[in-house]
Amino acid sequence: MRIAAISGSLRAGSSTSQVVRIVAEVAEAEVVIWNELGELPHFSPDLDTGDPPPAVLRLRDAIGDADALLICTPEYAHGMPGSLKNMLDWLVSWTGFSGKRVAALSASPGSDGGRHAHAWLVQTLTVMSAEIAATLTIPFVKQRLASNDETLRQELRDVIAALSR
Repeated sequence: MRIAAISGSLRAGSSTSQVVRIVAEVAEAEVVIWNELGELPHFSPDLDTGDPPPAVLRLRDAIGDADALLICTPEYAHGMPGSLKNMLDWLVSWTGFSGKRVAALSASPGSDGGRHAHAWLVQTLTVMSAEIAATLTIPFVKQRLASNDETLRQELRDVIAALSR
């Protein structure tokens, strides 16, 4: 099983990036972290032709080579970051995404785990014909990461197991 994992944050040290790295640590599957979110150009149908930009090709190759996809988004202004939505826009017309097994995660320092961003992510993936295999909201993410929370690690193992089914 090969999983492409993507953090929805552009900050390398972000909580969602840390969650993605923990997924790679605890998974019994091969996890390939795709970290070129900031390299993608703004989506334009005029650029999404037979020869899209190189960063888009690398994104599509990473997801196409994977059996499943895991996305962990932070919450900004009750939604997912624009850079993550931009990435998803580059996948809308690509036939390799339809039916892809996906785990949708959100993380927040607050008590709701980024539920607004999570809802937006799940809704967008559903419209894109993804197969949502697992979802998880992670409240109090900074505290949980700082304490090396074993419950969080088990929740992430459970997400990977659901992707593998």
